[in-house]
Parts: sequence; structure tokens; C-alpha cells
Amino acid sequence: IAMPAAHKGAISFGLVHIPVALHTATQDNDIHFNQLCKEDMSRVRYKKVCASCGKEVTTKDIIKGFEYEDGKYVTVSDEEFERIKTEKDKSIQILHFTDLANIRPIYYDKTYHVVPEKGGEKAFELLRQAMKQEGKVAIAKTVMGNGEKLLTIIPTEQGILIETMFFADEIKELPKEVPHADVNDAELTMAKTLIGSMDKEFEPEQYHDEYQVRLRELIEKKIQGKEIVTPVDDVENNVIDLMEALRASLAQTDDTPPKKTTRKKTRKGA
Repeated sequence: IAMPAAHKGAISFGLVHIPVALHTATQDNDIHFNQLCKEDMSRVRYKKVCASCGKEVTTKDIIKGFEYEDGKYVTVSDEEFERIKTEKDKSIQILHFTDLANIRPIYYDKTYHVVPEKGGEKAFELLRQAMKQEGKVAIAKTVMGNGEKLLTIIPTEQGILIETMFFADEIKELPKEVPHADVNDAELTMAKTLIGSMDKEFEPEQYHDEYQVRLRELIEKKIQGKEIVTPVDDVENNVIDLMEALRASLAQTDDTPPKKTTRKKTRKGA
């Protein structure tokens, strides 16, 4: 079933405008729980209630208001939000190109698949190929909902991704200065050797949420009335000396035979 686009606009690249649709690229697979009353196991529900009259209100009865003084508000309608958007706001305006390595991962927020709309296929492919061959990504801006978003446009083998980004003033500083302790050459060499022994290609299909599997097993056991037993952790963590810990880690990687894994087929473009 085709899912509706999360956002529609046009990538503006000089005088070229490429109509596109943005589709969310990730999904939440976590197990979710309902909140229950401890006494009678009834569902706990949250209601939107007017602070003045105490009556429950529905979505159609709610408007957006900004509190400019204590208890004083100005309201803004959806039509007024749209009215202040310029054509530039509605487009995905490319500001400049850069190397992906120039962007710190802390700035990334949410990922979207970008799909060309009818009539924009050739310009879309031209942009994708040109950026891919030049090894560049694009920095862009647009308005999504009621807020302006900074974006990174990233070409891939299959298409184009867009990452929404935080602005610089939204990034928090380190809570405290991280100390840079002295390390000697022997420790550094051993650490690099350990890194080298664990170096391999990233294959995302090989990784799974193992905790969610155990959580599902716990739920099934509780449904069947079985006892819950805490699994035994077979990892020993009694090495104190840093060099000894590195040596033990290297020995562990040398002795561990490669795991046989069965590759799962993944959807193209995933």
C-alpha cells in the first residue's frame, strides 16, 4: 500500500525546479505498552480538558495561541500560517554544496526518501548523478509544517535522501569538559591493533533488536503463566589493567570463529 508523502515541494537548483515528494525513511518497530490502573487493570486515558470550564475538548475545538504576557494570548489559524509562507519557503532551496565529511552527525535529525513527481524525473536524475560523481551533498532550507528546516540532500546509488538538521543554536554544548588523559605508545598501538582486528564492512541486515525478541518471549511466557528467569550473562568483566584488558580483547577476537550468517533480502533503496 502506497503511503502518503510526508511533505511535497520542489528542489530549487539554480533556475531548475524539481517537483518531489518526501517519504519517511524509518519506522518504529518497538513493542508498545498501554498504561493501566494498578487496582482494576483498566486503561488509563488522557483527555484534553479546558482549564477554565473543565469540559473535554476535541481537536476541532482547539486553536493555536502564543502567550505574549501572563494569561494573554494571540491566536494564529492554519490559514495564517500558510499566508506568511513565500514561494521560496515552499521550495527546497539549495544554498550550496559541500562534502559529507564536513557535517557533524550531531546535526542530523530525521531521514526521508525523496521521490520525483511527474515531470521531474530527468532533472532529479541529473542532480543525483552530478552530485554522486562529484562526491558532494547539498545544504538546503525549506519550511515544513510551521517551522523552517535546514536540510542535507544526499545522493545514493538508488536515489536521493534528505536529512532534516538542527540549527547550530539548537545543539547543546558538552555538559562538562572531557578530560584527555595521557596514553602511552604501547597502549595506543595495542588499541589500534584491536580496532584493526575488528574492522569489517557495515552490513545493516546483520543487526537485529535482540532485546525486543527477549521482550516478546517474556510477554509470551507471561501469557502462558510461565516463570520469568533472568538470562545468565556469559561476559566476564573483571580485568582492571588497561593493557591486560586490550590483550584479553585481542585474544578473544583471535579465538572467536566467524559467525555464519544468513543474509536476508532487503528492499531496493532501503
